[in-house]
Amino acid sequence: MKALIPSLLTCCGCLLLACTPSPPAQSELVLGTICRINLYDQGSPKLYNALFSRLREIDTTMSVNQADTAVDRINQNAGIRPVPVPLELIAVLDQALAYAALSQGAFDPTVGPLVQRWAIGSEHPRIPEAAEIDEALSLINWQDVVIDRDSASVFLRRSGMALDLGAIAKGYAADALVEILQAARITGAIIDLGGNIFAYGVKQQDLSWSIGVQNPLDSRGTYLGVLSVRNKSVVTSGVYERYAEINGKRYHHILSTKDGYPVSNGLLSVTIIADRSIDADALSTTVFAMGYEKSHSLVESLDHAEALFIFEDTHIQGTPGALAQFTLRDPQFTLIP
Repeated sequence: MKALIPSLLTCCGCLLLACTPSPPAQSELVLGTICRINLYDQGSPKLYNALFSRLREIDTTMSVNQADTAVDRINQNAGIRPVPVPLELIAVLDQALAYAALSQGAFDPTVGPLVQRWAIGSEHPRIPEAAEIDEALSLINWQDVVIDRDSASVFLRRSGMALDLGAIAKGYAADALVEILQAARITGAIIDLGGNIFAYGVKQQDLSWSIGVQNPLDSRGTYLGVLSVRNKSVVTSGVYERYAEINGKRYHHILSTKDGYPVSNGLLSVTIIADRSIDADALSTTVFAMGYEKSHSLVESLDHAEALFIFEDTHIQGTPGALAQFTLRDPQFTLIP
């Protein structure tokens, strides 16, 4: 068996950038992935250091894979006691719980026990026994997350519960970097946190950024179409992002909080375009988990996000705002307005 980890740019799409001379982009392994930032001719060692220092700060608070982070301490004390945490973690949990309520639990930050049992993306992925899955599902309930703002603490009501912010923390981190770019008066940059992309500002000559949408049936970096955006986050959740091959069968990492298995609903991927990356990050998982029928009207009701749906039968649908920014390039796929 083997686990496959997302490559540098194509967890949600690939970048199509003009080949013009510029200072090299900076990359670092943080947030459990390769994060790449390109400030082009406005980059400086001081600014790059500030950006990556901010990512490391967020990682040491929100990672579930490091010991003694705030999230790790919450999980270790589940059912025992509340844990004091930084205010920014409470802010992220507030957003996570809002999306859990919006999706009626399809998105749930307490999915940790299920993620741990499958271990997809680790060196030792496995198919859990049915009894293990049932036990994990019994521990998943976003309503059992208790936030005390007076004491700035978080408590999980039952022993064995575990937070996993992997579907929202990178979005928060991208937005935090945007704040730094705004303060530095940067006019254009690409933030790529393991495929969670924020196309900040504009390219030279006031041009929009072109973000390639990954072909989920082909190798990394093969795009089926292009989104033209500026000051937007683009995030995709799909079956190709992170998966394990076990006994000749592929199991992707987006797990259903209803039956405990990888979500299967006819979708290959969902791409979200949003003003804030925290929304794009959370919504990409939420929408994929909910499926097209339930989520299409949900996204259309939101004024800050658009969605592009790619189906197993190779047709593509989307909200009007997404389709207005998208150009299909691959004749293997069919766009249905």
